[in-house]
Amino acid sequence: MSQHPTIFERPADLLWRSEGARAASEMAAFSASLPGLLAGEPGDGHGVLVLPGFLADDLSTLPLREVLRARGYRAEAWRLGTNIGPTPTLWSGAQRKLAELYGATGRTVSLIGQSLGGIFAREIARRFPERVRQVITLGSPYRLTATDPPSVTTVGHFYHALKRLHTDTFTGMGREEDRAVLQMPATSIYSKLDGVVPWQACIDLNNAAAENIEVASSHCGMGFHPAVIRIVLDRLAQQEDAWAPYAGDAAT
Repeated sequence: MSQHPTIFERPADLLWRSEGARAASEMAAFSASLPGLLAGEPGDGHGVLVLPGFLADDLSTLPLREVLRARGYRAEAWRLGTNIGPTPTLWSGAQRKLAELYGATGRTVSLIGQSLGGIFAREIARRFPERVRQVITLGSPYRLTATDPPSVTTVGHFYHALKRLHTDTFTGMGREEDRAVLQMPATSIYSKLDGVVPWQACIDLNNAAAENIEVASSHCGMGFHPAVIRIVLDRLAQQEDAWAPYAGDAAT
């Protein structure tokens, strides 16, 4: 059990203020890198469910999903609208989408979640391990809890303003370090340049079999950052029964 809870610090104001400009440059880099991202060996066709971040919807995950589809994966949006947190509709709907994709393909599903979507993904994977092949999170602060102050992230006050709409799904989970480890491979992609959430809250300290991969990315642009997509493609390409940690260079 964790004896000394981590105190997370809010990202620097300069990182927050530059999020938009940096994300725009990362989208430009994505466009320039698209031919290379589309090239390569096709995937094995297994299902991939992509969950958007807080206050984002499926449009935010479209670039990633289009690349994954072009590379041979059955990449699906969650089709639940804007992610405003674990409302009864969104929480039950995300679980239903996993069940549908698992049933349609007859194979375990890879879950990819950006920011809050990654917290959804990890908790769903804990509840349905038999349906999940692996979990990949992009800037997801899953080490935060309901007891951390809203000010620890730059959007925390918006999230807490919506809590009256949420189920108690995430409120009583406790610290990540004190919870059961995931039963499937887990890749946490994080950036020390994140302007929205503390990067330390996005890394797995609880599971020796999991991996944390640092990239140089904004928070908002992580879903279409070329280096992030390359890492995701590498992780999805592994054989299900032969997972190994990422061997590539840390992305820039």
